[in-house]
Amino acid sequence: MTDGPVHGTWEPEPAARWEDGFLSGNGHHGALLYGDAHDERVVVTHHTLVRPNGSEHARPPRLAAELPALQDRLLAGELDAAERFTDGRPLQWVQPFHPAFHIRLRRPRAAVAGYRRSVDFTTGVLRTECEQWRGQVFVSRADDVIVQHVEAADLVVSLDHRLPGAPGTLMIGQSIVRAADGALLTLRVRYPDSVRRYTGITLLVPTGGRTALIPPGAHVTGAESVLLLTRVVRHTGELDTAPHIEALRDLAPETESETESGSGSGSGSGPGSVTYARLLDRHTSLHRTAYERVTLDLAADPAERALPGSELLTRPDSPALLERLFAAGRYHLLSSSGLFPPRLTGLWTGDWDTAWSGAFTNDANVNLQTASAAYAALPEVTEALASLIHRQLPDWQDNAREIFGARGVVAPPHSDGESGLTYHFEREYPLHLWTAGADWLLKPLVDHDETRGEQDPRTARLLAELALFYEDFLTRTDADGHLVVVPSYSPENRPANAGWGAINAAMDLSAARHALLTAAAYHPEKAQAWRPLADRLPPHRINADGALAEWAWPGLDDTYDHRHLSHLYGVWPLDEITPYDTPDLARAAHRALELRGSENDSAHGHLHHALVAARLRDGERVAHALGQVLKGDFFHTSLMSAHYPDRNVYNADAAHTLPAVLVEMLVQSTPDRLVLLPALPTSCPRGHLRGIRTRFGAALDLTWSPTEVTAVLRPTRTRRVELRTSSGTEPLDLVAGEDHVIRLEAW
Repeated sequence: MTDGPVHGTWEPEPAARWEDGFLSGNGHHGALLYGDAHDERVVVTHHTLVRPNGSEHARPPRLAAELPALQDRLLAGELDAAERFTDGRPLQWVQPFHPAFHIRLRRPRAAVAGYRRSVDFTTGVLRTECEQWRGQVFVSRADDVIVQHVEAADLVVSLDHRLPGAPGTLMIGQSIVRAADGALLTLRVRYPDSVRRYTGITLLVPTGGRTALIPPGAHVTGAESVLLLTRVVRHTGELDTAPHIEALRDLAPETESETESGSGSGSGSGPGSVTYARLLDRHTSLHRTAYERVTLDLAADPAERALPGSELLTRPDSPALLERLFAAGRYHLLSSSGLFPPRLTGLWTGDWDTAWSGAFTNDANVNLQTASAAYAALPEVTEALASLIHRQLPDWQDNAREIFGARGVVAPPHSDGESGLTYHFEREYPLHLWTAGADWLLKPLVDHDETRGEQDPRTARLLAELALFYEDFLTRTDADGHLVVVPSYSPENRPANAGWGAINAAMDLSAARHALLTAAAYHPEKAQAWRPLADRLPPHRINADGALAEWAWPGLDDTYDHRHLSHLYGVWPLDEITPYDTPDLARAAHRALELRGSENDSAHGHLHHALVAARLRDGERVAHALGQVLKGDFFHTSLMSAHYPDRNVYNADAAHTLPAVLVEMLVQSTPDRLVLLPALPTSCPRGHLRGIRTRFGAALDLTWSPTEVTAVLRPTRTRRVELRTSSGTEPLDLVAGEDHVIRLEAW
């Protein structure tokens, strides 16, 4: 039993499927632990591991010279003209993400008693244990290494590239050499028809016992414990492994010296244990600090909190399940963010055949997954997103120039992490026409700046580049003198009576307006040019059904049954449409939400629906959308999620987006407004949310029950903001450094 939320999960049985394997990561390396007790496996992944497929040489289509003619045809009423705006290439997927190999730990077959596997979200440590042995693994955020510590009297260790979907044409080289009393295992992999390769290196250091080399592995007998340190490197041409091996040895200096001298006896106190504890302490000081900044307590039943995850998942109405999924989502989001933000699969996969290339998909998936970063106090995630963007800035500039003949930047719809060029498109998915992506990707960076009260000069530069694009692109006008976004694409939908590429998609209008106004706020010297440009954009259109139209251009009919909600971008994540400032548009947006179907039951569609509903203060709709996911069998026992119901297609969207939904239904903020409990479902009558960051520069703790609400604000800036509750509106005068307590009896 526990009197607070459980910051971890556990299972009484081994994970037979890799999808159920528990996860650890540091945003560079990932570790996925599964397999039976006698053949345990740690799948090693790395954000840089993408398989060459020809797209590494792809360029954006050179269509800028043809753009004016396309605009003329669309504006003249040729509604399928954009379907011929192409250079004729077939659809090209980005390089697919794949696993490196698995570290296999084989033990003699014998009866196993008391088996348990677990993950501790506060440390990132994965554990397996029984009466006969135990093992631990984590991925160090401090030292960028996979660290395993195994206590077993008889153990065979090997590196094995043979994972599902691995191409038979991979060129494999393996070696094992003695290293002091242990061994050094190396696996070299070369992709077919490519100079690109990757190399895995594992340093095996036993405490006591004997290590025999049995290529391609090592057999350790009689040891008190075994320490394994693993890294993987992607490279071009031959790799000099010497510095990488030396770096691993430097992480365990006392281990080798003490092992060589024969010291280190005593359970749990040998040199391997000392090194493991030291490396864990260094990692935990970074990981725990980030993870524990925000917690959610829904006053769940202690007996349910103690359940294994698999059993808790069968209780979709349990507050204990929401608590654990919030904690797991926060843990997995942090663990998959570092070099890059999370991919479609986070940082993990056990199969070379990753759906949709395991890409960074920028027209909903990356955006939803990183949505909670700023207000749930995970700047590590925001920085990972910024890292991806800044690396790709030259490619974004190429997209703007080659496709649109413009200065500035256009973000790609998909990326493998290496390239930010737009080349993934076809007639039914004319993603090369989409211009709103950069604004959506930059929104979390702007939110982060607002929470901390400082403008990052890198974000300021990107916003200026985006404003330059709109300066050059927004040149056509309608009969009323409004600027026209043409061509315009609403991911991944089309008008019922026109082609895929159209005019004035609601998302494009919202994004252009937001980008120009935000750029002007960061660059006051340019405001006289950029604000009037934003003001010349047309208003949104309300259609005959009373709904916010997905395309503001007259005569374009809505297609309602679709998984994406691109047209409601102005509601979420933007603040363009709110019940407080634009009530008529908010009612139209709500009508659009009511009419929207779920199409193919994608997890991201349900949770995107919930986020929009929360902004529109519809708690029942939030609860229904959550229920579609919680009751649809979207979660593996690892608490990583699937793209479709019945755990179909391993995918991180639900796992990483769910914390954002739970926060948005409890707290919302702008630089000038605080909204408390806007969309609280009846299933969560009481609870405590600690550590949330607001966009006006205050940390917030919120406690609620059926009779009382208490919010404690800890502002870092002095300012007046508007407080909104179901009871009404009142001003709050906040003073930097002085706690401000809000108590409500009727809300």
